[in-house]
Amino acid sequence: MASAPDLTRDKGTARDKGAARDKGAARIKTAARIKTALRSPVTFSVVAGLVIGALFLVGTGADPFAAYGAVVTGSLGADGIGSTLTTGTSVLGMALALAIPLRAGLINLGGDGQMVLGGIAAAVTGLYSPLPAPLTVVAALLAGVLAGAAYAALAALCENRFGVPLLVSSLLLSYPATSLASYLVRYPLKEPGSSLPQTRRLPEGVALPAFGTSTVTAGLVLVVLAAGAYWFADRRTAVGYEIRMTGLNARFAAYAGVERKGLTLRLVATSGALAGLVGSIGVLSFPYRFLDGSLTAPGYTWTGLTAALLAAAAPLGTVVAAFFFAVLQVGGLSMERTTEVPRELTQVLQAIVIVFLAARLRFPRLRRRKSQEPREPADPAPTVKEPASQGEFA
Repeated sequence: MASAPDLTRDKGTARDKGAARDKGAARIKTAARIKTALRSPVTFSVVAGLVIGALFLVGTGADPFAAYGAVVTGSLGADGIGSTLTTGTSVLGMALALAIPLRAGLINLGGDGQMVLGGIAAAVTGLYSPLPAPLTVVAALLAGVLAGAAYAALAALCENRFGVPLLVSSLLLSYPATSLASYLVRYPLKEPGSSLPQTRRLPEGVALPAFGTSTVTAGLVLVVLAAGAYWFADRRTAVGYEIRMTGLNARFAAYAGVERKGLTLRLVATSGALAGLVGSIGVLSFPYRFLDGSLTAPGYTWTGLTAALLAAAAPLGTVVAAFFFAVLQVGGLSMERTTEVPRELTQVLQAIVIVFLAARLRFPRLRRRKSQEPREPADPAPTVKEPASQGEFA
């Protein structure tokens, strides 16, 4: 029989071997994840975009290292990180707003109209609410969310009731919304004596709390919380599973019992609510008023859609992609100031990334389809068949 010290030694050896196996398995799993990330179409598209952008810079006589360095320091440096986070608040908010229906294969192109209506609703609530300032801020945020959700739901109803595709109805409904907001801010709500199409400044205290002396407000926290809620719903709830399955195969999801019309209405209304929230945050932050064109001119909707497409509407990927495009947008201004390279180059980079992503996702399908096609015989002349005993069948 083995003695007690021998048994203890054997148990310790087995425990060490088990721990070593676990560490080895974890190391292999981590390496596999890194390899998958490096070989993903997103990584390929971003790298290809940066390389082609560098070639453009070299062709114009500019230094690509200096230009890209100016983008990084101008957006992530001490002087630019505040602007990046401020811009990232709106970009991430719109990216989430458009990623939620996109996860189910639905495209909401009415982000501008929903965002503008949310902003004008927040401005009217902030200017005329009799509540104390903190409650007025909450009421303004809720008004913006409800306005965006209600207007987006109208686009969903057009598809459910009248068969108008959501892509068309949401885009077309965006124009009357922006025109209505422009009319209100130029006439009934215009600040007296001002030459600009803007409302009066919100009352004192009716604003989102800012972090120190920066322009970053609590709106960033609200958007990050929305991203966390989206991740939780996508990964931990039955509704998230239904959304993903609908996006992968709508017929299969319908056969499994997913009610398409109700899901469309809920997702598009949620999308509009987030867009309205972004508009409310824009009004309740500097310059604390609704200024015509201030929400639509930066192109938050299209940048957010680009980020959602790049990440395939995945929650964490959408956050990373939105931050990446916010860095490009803010860093482009710094690049233009320091290296005299036009900031439009960053927009070219965004377009190249999306083009390469689409091509990268398409080429493998073409290769698979080509490999499945029957091959034509190289020589059409008749050949003598080998006997069946050598493996051929008559």
